[in-house]
This record gives sequence, structure tokens and C-alpha cells, in this order.
Amino acid sequence: MPPIMDMPTVKAPTARKLLTWYDRHRRDLPWRAKPGQAVDPYRVWLSEVMLQQTTVVTVIPYFEKFLALWPTVEALSAARMEEVLTEWAGLGYYSRARNLKHCADVVVEQHGGTFPGSAAGLHKLPGIGPYTAAAIAAIAFGEQVPVVDGNVERVMARLFRVKTPLPKAKPEITAHTAALTPKGRPGDFAQGLMDLGATICKPRAPLCDTCPWAASCQAKLFGDMDAFPKKLAKKPKPKKQADILYLRDAKGRVLVRQRPETGLLAQMWELPSSPWDETELPEGRPAFDLADIIDSRSMPNLVCLDKEVTHTFTHFHQRFRIWVGEVSGKVTAKEGAFLGDNERATKPFPTLMTKVFEAVEFSRGQTP
Repeated sequence: MPPIMDMPTVKAPTARKLLTWYDRHRRDLPWRAKPGQAVDPYRVWLSEVMLQQTTVVTVIPYFEKFLALWPTVEALSAARMEEVLTEWAGLGYYSRARNLKHCADVVVEQHGGTFPGSAAGLHKLPGIGPYTAAAIAAIAFGEQVPVVDGNVERVMARLFRVKTPLPKAKPEITAHTAALTPKGRPGDFAQGLMDLGATICKPRAPLCDTCPWAASCQAKLFGDMDAFPKKLAKKPKPKKQADILYLRDAKGRVLVRQRPETGLLAQMWELPSSPWDETELPEGRPAFDLADIIDSRSMPNLVCLDKEVTHTFTHFHQRFRIWVGEVSGKVTAKEGAFLGDNERATKPFPTLMTKVFEAVEFSRGQTP
């Protein structure tokens, strides 16, 4: 009979080890209070909303711009929605910007400009989900609550070798995080976990030899760190297409319109287009009827650019064929308006539309 092999064991992880590492290696981020400084809940909230599904490197210039324009929640509440959307343009997931403005209004009008001090109270505000509420509560108000983002999920899945795939594993991972979150310095613990996931426990090639929890990590012990966290296979995203119109009038202005107040890219501005769906586009002609878009005695000839534009949203891929034309004489837009460069600069256009503008400019021999 073969000898019975002892199962490998690891040391129990402690919050103290992580906090000691964090004190030495914490990232210097513009929304993060330095040691000894008071934490500003407004900055924490603003950064957490911006960081949803967006990288730190991308967020930093947007955060600094917003803070310069609107240094307090009262200042942000006093801004117009269109101003907020314009400054947000390029950051993506535009419902966050609309909820940001709505939340500022609620905090000012219903809470006297002071954010609720608990995760439960914060969760009642527009645009603040369970994760964001926990992050603000822990970092800004010192509430002992588990803060679990994508970085934390990866750290905990490896640390405890969680075999349940995400997203089903979230309750298990949250329970592990809650058990480790200390009463003292829960905000620093949460930020330490995020930093650990971002800089050490990376998705690929984790730097295990420099990890403060290396001796406690079950995945490291088994040598299968890259197998965690386990994830369910994603369904392929639908592929949609549309024809989009770049139409200039005799004054060089471009026809644009505002999207509806609700739905995808709500209240943003765009170029006219055919419906965005999975229907095949017709050969040699646009899928839209120009007579439905403008009134003009002389309809312009449209040219389809060789260059197409593609963009990936959360739930689908979008492809645009671009039709370009110029109309002379009197023309009336049935929806939207012809706007010059300066007027368009004050409107919030999503990244997808910026790509279209750049493709047209490139086709005209200009640098995008």
C-alpha cells in the first residue's frame, strides 16, 4: 500500500501583512489621500464612478479635469448635464456620467452636500451599486465592509483557490474578503487589495515572489495561479451594422442630432444613421433614405468611404459604413441641425462618433 501523502498547508493570511506592504508600496493616485490627510468623500466617489470598467491610466486625466472644473459636489450639481456629458466624452459608459450628475443633485438637494456615511445609505444614491457603496464607505468613512472589484476577485480566488467560476463565485469571494477586512483601517485594506491585484497579482505572470501573502496563497502552493479565477465561457457578442451620414452644407457645417433621453448613449450627439441592427447592408446604396433626413431642392450625391469604423460596446460590436456628401443651396434638417466646428465642440459626442469624424477627415487628406 502506497504511503499516504500529507496535503500541503499554507499559513493563514492576515490583514496586517497586507497593510504593512501597502504602507511601503501604495500607489500615488490623485484621488487618494496621503498618509495623515483627511479623506475627501467627493474625490473618492468621483474616482470610483469613473473607474467602473475603466483603467486607472485612462481615468486620471478625466478625474483631474473634472476636479478642476467642479471641485465640490455643489459645483458639479450646479453644472448643466450637457456640460458634464461633454467633459465625459471618450470615457465611455455614458450612463455613469448621467448618474454622476443625478447623484450630485440628490446629495446637494436631499443631504445638504454631505454624502451618507454608510454603505447602506450610499447604495440608495443614483448610480451607486453595492461595490461602489462599499468602496466609498470603507475608504471615506472607515466602515468595516468588504470591497470586491475585479482585482480583489483575482487575489481572493488565488489566495483561497476558489474553484467556483465567476460570476457564481462572488458570494464566496466576498465572504473571504469580509473575514479578512479589519476593523481598523478598512479603507487602506481595501486599497491595498486593489493595489496588490493591479501591480503584483496580475492576470498573467503574477509577481508571486514579491507578494506579502505568498506563504498564504493556495494557488501559489499548487503552482496553478494562472488557472484562477475560473470563469464561465462568454457568449459571442452580436455584430450590428449601420450606414452613417456625414453631410456638410454650403457653409461647411455638418448635420448632427441628439439621441433620445433614455437608452444607449442617451442625450449624446451623433451623425444621422440607419438603424443599428444585424440586418445586412444593401450593396451600392445607403440603408437610409436621404429624403427622410433633409429637405432640399437638389439632393447631393453620396460617396461611400473605403474606410469603415468599428466599435465594441458591452453587449455588441458595431460597424459603420460612412456616406459623405455636400449639399448646396437651401437645406432644412428634418431632425437635428447643421452645426459648425465651434458649435459641435460644445456638444457631447461619444467615442464612436469621434472615430467617424476622424475617418472622414483622414479621407480628406487631413491628419485625424
